Amino acid sequence: MEFDSGHRIPNHKSVCKNLHGHRYAIEVTVKGEIGEQIHESDFGMVMDFKDAKNLIKKVIVDEWDHAFIAYEKDLEVISFLNTLDNHKTVILKRVPTAENMALTALELLSSAFKNEFGDLIRPIKVRLYETPNNWADALTA
Repeated sequence: MEFDSGHRIPNHKSVCKNLHGHRYAIEVTVKGEIGEQIHESDFGMVMDFKDAKNLIKKVIVDEWDHAFIAYEKDLEVISFLNTLDNHKTVILKRVPTAENMALTALELLSSAFKNEFGDLIRPIKVRLYETPNNWADALTA
């Protein structure tokens, strides 16, 4: 799934310290038992891809798409964004690098999957592409 967002990496030694954006792509790997009930909809699968996509869309894509993702201690940018009327801003506890965004996505999805499926299905890996050639993986312990 893909989404567009802006961010910056404060104190970065290069151009990433500037406000900029990316066309992100997110991949989520889930783990669970393969359904064995012959008359059930999920027979032969861990879960329906559509159900996974709907949950990922709700928890990550809808929230982060066309938002500016800011680090909670980047007060200059947050102060500026607060001057904009109805601006979509997402505040993270971590600097919004691809690594930290992947980790945050994994944490958010882990909670959402647990709420929806209990311990039956859980995300074990999030891969977040910042560009087609640059990505970061977050894995469960």
